[in-house]
Amino acid sequence: MGNEQECKTHEIQTKHTLPTREEIEEIRGELALQDTMARIKHKVIVLSGKGGVGKSTVATNIAVALSAKGQKVGLMDIDIHGPSIPKMLGLEGCALRGSETGLIPIVYSNNLRVISIGFILRSQNDAVIWRAPLKHKLVRDFLADVQWGELDYLIIDSPPGTGDEPLSVAQMIKDADGALIVTTPQDVALIDVRKAIMFCRHVKLSILGVIENMSGFVCPHGGKTVDIFKTGGGESMASDMGVPFLRRIPLEPKIVEAGDSGRPYYQYNCESETAKAFNKVIESLLLLDSSKEKAPSGE
Repeated sequence: MGNEQECKTHEIQTKHTLPTREEIEEIRGELALQDTMARIKHKVIVLSGKGGVGKSTVATNIAVALSAKGQKVGLMDIDIHGPSIPKMLGLEGCALRGSETGLIPIVYSNNLRVISIGFILRSQNDAVIWRAPLKHKLVRDFLADVQWGELDYLIIDSPPGTGDEPLSVAQMIKDADGALIVTTPQDVALIDVRKAIMFCRHVKLSILGVIENMSGFVCPHGGKTVDIFKTGGGESMASDMGVPFLRRIPLEPKIVEAGDSGRPYYQYNCESETAKAFNKVIESLLLLDSSKEKAPSGE
């Protein structure tokens, strides 16, 4: 009788200790995430607290500029409700395909691969009406299941604000290099961008620097600079918040034309002053290897 009771007790304990199907899937997903991220040297998240500051334009041109320097780059668009990367790269109409080992990113060039929910939607006009759990799952799928291969940089274009998508990325990528914060110079944008900086501090995400976009308009006819959105606000805010300031990027009509035509500005205007500003931004990213080598153990 005693042995029979012990067997039943052991059986009950075994049932309680065996993982559920959901737990097994969670473990598999975590292992896949770790394996994919281990193949990527640097992960950079592009954030803004405010919409309309040109964050996707900055992310796109940074990715193109890095790839032009011979770096292997992945560009991940996690703006679920307003994906604009496919349009900016002229990849509209491309359909995402899968394989036995995962999702296959869209090839833009030899050194640049792209993933976006825009490649999944049946039409550009389709609205994505999702709550947080579905957003979290898509971000996880993009990070764990996309077959990037070996990459030097993964540039992640996040939606405006400090909501589900950037939070999921910050929590899933434990070794992210940090965030680039994009703002425009006027106070209305800077108020919200300060919140993005505080978000990074709360989730322990390093801030690589602030980029002041649309900082002065250079007239293509007379060459005179007009501060449509003021200038210097981003630099002043960065100083107040104690974070690095990287560069001012001027407002230029050709940037707008490039985004609408699917021809990345940097790729076709690489000798312009604006392209030189982007070069200064990516110089800091190209130095990430050396900064990691110099960092003391445990930092």
